[in-house]
Amino acid sequence: LTVFNNHLATNERHNGLSRLKIMELSTMHTHILVIDEPAYVVNAFQNHDLNTDDLRFFYSSLTTPPSVYNYNMVLKKKTLLKEKEIPGGYNSDNYSTERLFATAADGTAIPISLVYKKGIKRDGINPLLLYGYGSYGYSIDPYFNIPVISLLDRGFFYAIAHIRGGEEMGRAWYEDGKMLNKKKTFHDFIDCSEHLIKEGYSSSDRLFAMGGSAGGLLIGAVVNMRPELYKAVIAAVPFVDVVTTMLDETIPLTTGEYDEWGNPNNKTYYDYMLSYSPYDNVKEQAYPHMLITTGFHDSQVQYWEPAKWTAKLRDMNKSDNYILLHTNMDYGHGGASGRFKRYEERAMEYAFLLWLAGK
Repeated sequence: LTVFNNHLATNERHNGLSRLKIMELSTMHTHILVIDEPAYVVNAFQNHDLNTDDLRFFYSSLTTPPSVYNYNMVLKKKTLLKEKEIPGGYNSDNYSTERLFATAADGTAIPISLVYKKGIKRDGINPLLLYGYGSYGYSIDPYFNIPVISLLDRGFFYAIAHIRGGEEMGRAWYEDGKMLNKKKTFHDFIDCSEHLIKEGYSSSDRLFAMGGSAGGLLIGAVVNMRPELYKAVIAAVPFVDVVTTMLDETIPLTTGEYDEWGNPNNKTYYDYMLSYSPYDNVKEQAYPHMLITTGFHDSQVQYWEPAKWTAKLRDMNKSDNYILLHTNMDYGHGGASGRFKRYEERAMEYAFLLWLAGK
């Protein structure tokens, strides 16, 4: 809530997107701040003066850099105050964003945010990177992502699958993707992948997937279930040895995680975790190309999890595809820090994708 003498502004979510609703207090009439793009992020921003009709708000999208606007709540007029400058001659008019919905096996509509460079054809032969997370009720909103532009300029589509386990569609969206519902997260991501292929945005030999931490668990589970759907995947600092880790109560984070995954000392939860844990479900089949990353000083997902997972994948993989492990000996769970180091890390990941996409 943002309170003014004459108005009340509320930050809400509707159909998976953030929005601002304005109420005129004297009449109780309300209206929604109109946004022109189909996928975006909007939030009230640093409003310290009660005696004004101007609402200051933050705005960003997959095509629009972080921006600050003033919005006159009486005239319903917004004015751009500042937009983050993107070096290299970036022009948002060269890109388009879309909002799609995939249908899950149980009939649930799963939102997908998509961005691409104008002029690219939807003919099924273009590479597409699909990103997912889907845990802890953390919503992956369609913010502007500078490194992604380098992929778009090389002919990639980029998409975010807003799968259950996040909270994009409300609290129930989170509850429906945790503990004994966790597999819905993985099935949702697969359904989004199949939808993008069906609609001609890409094909299985041009589709790439990426996720980190609990999103790495997502990637690990998905490639066990449907490896043929993807050309390659990136699993960053992935939580993949679920049962072993959750049984070790000496790890500081473990018991607090019972609320997310369940307590494996209870047989019901043990059996369910075992049924999807990426390490425990590696089998003899053809896996896609894989880049697995970890940090030697990672205190959240210790380096030996992705290391032993990599070894098992290499042992059981029936394809000639690469199973690569990159261990950063200097950093932890969050990866490289600093102004440029984090971009160097992302450049390595994207170089892997571009190499396999022939770009």
